Amino acid sequence: MASTLHNAQPPASRREGYMKPRRRSSYSAPVVFVLVVLGIIFVMSVLFRVSDIQVEGNTHYTDAEIIRAIDIEPGDNLFFFNRFAAFARVYSKLPYIENGSVERRLPNKVIITVEETTALAYLELGEEQWTLDRNCKVLGKAAEGETESLIPIVGIAPGTLLIGEQMQTEDQDQELVDFLADVLYQIEERGLYSEVDRVNFANPRNAEFSYANRYTVVLGTRNNLEHKFGMFVSVLGKLKPGDVGIIDVSDGQVAHFSPN
Repeated sequence: MASTLHNAQPPASRREGYMKPRRRSSYSAPVVFVLVVLGIIFVMSVLFRVSDIQVEGNTHYTDAEIIRAIDIEPGDNLFFFNRFAAFARVYSKLPYIENGSVERRLPNKVIITVEETTALAYLELGEEQWTLDRNCKVLGKAAEGETESLIPIVGIAPGTLLIGEQMQTEDQDQELVDFLADVLYQIEERGLYSEVDRVNFANPRNAEFSYANRYTVVLGTRNNLEHKFGMFVSVLGKLKPGDVGIIDVSDGQVAHFSPN
């Protein structure tokens, strides 16, 4: 048996012909990968340079102001440009910008799309008037004559006002700010803006606004505010042109009109 096993082995000459396969170098694959990555980066950095910047949706700011705030210019790399960080800078520098996006289009175009807010109201701090949008975001000091088309807010003592940030009250009453924001939103959303003469928060639990120099609209608290505005609009459609008085929707259930 031992002889048989011995004879089954290949001759020495044939055994010498059997060679172990060579192992590929363990360094070749990583080197190739690195070279490919470097090649891609080189191509992207050389070929995809911004040469066309387009701005859409802007009315308050010029194209140049928006492009400068985003901090992009011809020659910047299209792929290495951080779109999200760019708009974080825009919101802090340009308070009228409410939303926006940056779209990259190969090979070299950038499209900046913005949505702008508008000044809706103003409040006084000392001898200065500061404008607000419907979310109570501070837009800046009112320009000369600007407040003539805005809604004055009375009965609220403002604290420190930071441009681009939501307003604060002197006593840091966030609930009151949110209440005012809800009122301004309803006024704008329902198209009442041009006829509202002022919003009065002298008594936050019985807020009111003046409308068309004919009506005092009593809102009461913040509860059911959307429904209260709906009742006001319904009552408004039933009043006669010469009616003047108080429209009380404060209970959130029934609107009451008391003529003067």
